[in-house]
Amino acid sequence: MAASFVALLAVLVVLLLPLPVLLLGAWKRGRLAVAAPHVVVVVLGDVGRSPRMQYHALSLAQSGFSVTLLGFYNSKPRDELLQNDSIQIVKLTELPSLGAGPRVLQYGVKVVFQAVYLLWKLVCTDPAAYIFLQNPPGLPAIAICWFVGCICGSKLVIDWHNYGYSIMGLVHGPRHPIVLLAKWYEKFFGRLSHLNLCVTNAMREDLAENWHIRAVTVYDKPASFFKETPLDLQHELFMKLSRTYSPFQSCSEPLDPSVERSAFTEKDCQSGMVRSLHGRPALLVSSTSWTGLPPSAPGVCAQLFEQLTLSGDSLPSLVCVITGKGPLREHYRHLISQKHLQHVQFCTPWLEAEDYPLLLGSADLGVCLHMSSSGLDLPMKVVDMFGCCLPVCAVNFKCLHELVRHGENGLVFKDAEELAAQLQMLFSKFPDPAGKLNQFRKELRESEQLRWDESWQRTVLPLLGPSQPAPAPPVPGGLL
Repeated sequence: MAASFVALLAVLVVLLLPLPVLLLGAWKRGRLAVAAPHVVVVVLGDVGRSPRMQYHALSLAQSGFSVTLLGFYNSKPRDELLQNDSIQIVKLTELPSLGAGPRVLQYGVKVVFQAVYLLWKLVCTDPAAYIFLQNPPGLPAIAICWFVGCICGSKLVIDWHNYGYSIMGLVHGPRHPIVLLAKWYEKFFGRLSHLNLCVTNAMREDLAENWHIRAVTVYDKPASFFKETPLDLQHELFMKLSRTYSPFQSCSEPLDPSVERSAFTEKDCQSGMVRSLHGRPALLVSSTSWTGLPPSAPGVCAQLFEQLTLSGDSLPSLVCVITGKGPLREHYRHLISQKHLQHVQFCTPWLEAEDYPLLLGSADLGVCLHMSSSGLDLPMKVVDMFGCCLPVCAVNFKCLHELVRHGENGLVFKDAEELAAQLQMLFSKFPDPAGKLNQFRKELRESEQLRWDESWQRTVLPLLGPSQPAPAPPVPGGLL
């Protein structure tokens, strides 16, 4: 009897839920005609780890829009976002893992929960001229945002960072029914958007040829706070990190008590003068989500570099800082901890948002291990490194040439052995003012890179036009 009552109640909820949603949508469509320009930015992921969508929100606010940013709040966004009066962050709640039942059932329950929850959150926000959506993840967000646009008069803007189905294919295989269904869903609902942005020309061409979607390429560009770090700020960062991470600690204490020392820098606290230590280690930085990473890549490369150092090559010791979060982070940390090397140290911190640009601006070399699931996206971490005039070695894939020009602003490699050879060449006689490493840095300094704000004003803002109520997009047959 109780089970029948619960089932009946569930049916009533499903049947009656559209009525208040439609009524609220009609009311919002009327308000949109007189409301100030407003945009909703949707991230069905961690806002703090979605820098491109944070940049969209900031650029929209600077262009006179009020912005509501919907997303999960697992890590802190940048202070510029939190302190902007034109941006309101609405925290989404994640569904706890069921912990039981088939994986397909758990995934289905999660999708249904997110669909209903996101629908309610969107219809309860102020009327918006545009809904900016990050994809991936786009399931179920694309369909929900399109539906809300239909009833509330908002235009849907999809920012294609990659294809969600291709990421799912890494786990389930490309021919798995769930992956094929996700591909159909992404392709079908992606065509219903009013405007599409993407991160590479290769993706723009693929969307046009295979999905019949017209998109505008908006390359990732470094924000203004990605720049070379002055030596005094480098020292402050190193001292801060040395309190937690041993690779940043000095090997010896200074004799003068008025001097403080890190592994890389030394400061006279009386005069305030900071200098780089003679014979300091080289600082290598890599940022990863710890997924799709070749299991042996960091260890094999480190061992090869260690052998080259021990063989008498004029190479410095190496401190490798690998930042980022991901499900396999602890697994890789365990593998790395088993390496007992004399001249190579690893450090895997999770940095505050404001410290990450400072670290990149303090490093000697960046290494990118990003392997694109679709072959059509570019690693934003390399964009940030270039913004800090930091030379990069990046693992090669299909469209990397749109960002890294081998031998001009960095190097590309195919395996750990080739990366080790590149490290040997770049760090030979370190620090060598005439070496290849400094040539790359000089090239980056002279390139006068376009920053995000200016790029966004040129490419995205003209596409938005005046903020007027949008007509509802066409409804495909049989969908409503």
